[in-house]
Amino acid sequence: MSSESGSTTLDLDDWQTVRRLLVDHAADIARDKALLDDLGLQPKARHLIDFGPAALARLEARALKDFDVRRQLEMTAKANFDAQNQTHGLVLSLMEARNHADLARRLNEESRNRFGLVAGTIALEDTGPVPLGWKTLDDGGVDYIVGETGLSLLGPDGACRVLFDDDIRRIKSAAVLRIALWREGRPGLVAFGSSDFDGFSPDMGAELVAFVARVVERVADRWPVIA
Repeated sequence: MSSESGSTTLDLDDWQTVRRLLVDHAADIARDKALLDDLGLQPKARHLIDFGPAALARLEARALKDFDVRRQLEMTAKANFDAQNQTHGLVLSLMEARNHADLARRLNEESRNRFGLVAGTIALEDTGPVPLGWKTLDDGGVDYIVGETGLSLLGPDGACRVLFDDDIRRIKSAAVLRIALWREGRPGLVAFGSSDFDGFSPDMGAELVAFVARVVERVADRWPVIA
């Protein structure tokens, strides 16, 4: 045991000796309130000593962590609730469309106003007439964009000029959904473009945008395509 600058350093043998003394005099230590106060320990019950300040600090840190987790869950739940409400409003607007051109206009405007997106578009392969206001894809264009078996494509790879025209300059990521229209099941796409790189990403769920795409299919079936 040595002393330097008023502090005491114990070697292993000395510490084992001190430890045995502490164990042998545990009852005396538990009764020594002044000693426990100096050590930051508090007797709570017989044979029980609570590390007061240290325990409180741990509990406080845990409470803060739980609070942060709860706040994140609440924020996520609120964002999901808001997104569902906005989607509900968008769908109601689409159902009020008067024709194909109005359907495309409403999808684009509602996407901008409700979700802050750059654009929302409908595209159709040119195996027959393409409605006014819709984007035109070459035959096989849907498979080329989302893949032969793909139903959706989320992320930067979905940002195609053919879907967004001049808006493509502001679009960093997109959600592209396959649709099939009329009895013949003509291939088409519903696409949404975001100015945020993380607006749409491959690891996101596509449930809400897929729901909107299904609504577009149903509403578009109301009217035939006039050549």
